Amino acid sequence: MATDELRWYVGTMGYGYKDWQGVFYPDGLAKTDFLGVYSQHFNAVEMDSTFYGTPRTDYVLRWKEATPDDFVFCPKMPRQITHELRLQSAEAETDAYLETMRLLQPKLGPILIQFPPDFSREEIDSLSAFIERLPGDLRFAVEFRHRSWHAAATGELLQAHGICWVSADYLYMPRRVYVTTDFVYIRWLGRHGSYPVKDHERVDRTERLEEWVADVTARHENDGFHTVYGFFNDDYAGHAPATAKRLKRILGLPTDPAPPPQQARLL
Repeated sequence: MATDELRWYVGTMGYGYKDWQGVFYPDGLAKTDFLGVYSQHFNAVEMDSTFYGTPRTDYVLRWKEATPDDFVFCPKMPRQITHELRLQSAEAETDAYLETMRLLQPKLGPILIQFPPDFSREEIDSLSAFIERLPGDLRFAVEFRHRSWHAAATGELLQAHGICWVSADYLYMPRRVYVTTDFVYIRWLGRHGSYPVKDHERVDRTERLEEWVADVTARHENDGFHTVYGFFNDDYAGHAPATAKRLKRILGLPTDPAPPPQQARLL
């Protein structure tokens, strides 16, 4: 069901989880080697660690060196900006974070801006002011977790600024493909804490994923976007790497690991 016109970047939300060792990662593999092995299986990762703070520049450069040339990072904006400051007086923190993320280029994909569940459309002025000053040479994707945002005005605002509206398979949020720019960003989340051990799939999500792919294909034919970024959480089906590979099979993409990059070790 993959098309020649669409470029898919498929991966997981984060990559360094203990429950994956001995299942996805070989037993005894050093944590510093996780990313190199991960990038043999997937061509993108959503960096969850950046949600907890702007990383050191040497860490970012090591991520870049440990992955193939065509690998893409989609880092999450720090919670200090989105959750604590709620976009207010966050210019210095935002600029510092974006300057650090620029070190990933050309491997820097869309930067995810995830808002807390209580961030409602009453704060649209804060959002508008924030995205107006985002640099135009970087790509951004916004995820809302309050249903009040599901209105035409939201799409118009994001489209006017070239910001992607994140599509999500998450609890009470509408499951639909939003198109506000030339790429689509999908997050398969599930309910937090659904599975105490996350070392294998507990639920077969094939039918649901086929529905998503069908929706993406239909929207692609109508709206003409060229790239899809899709990431899985362990809570979606029990083991994110397996479900990400399930999607790749549906798309007709190879699931066997690629040869490792020349510099795969994070020193």
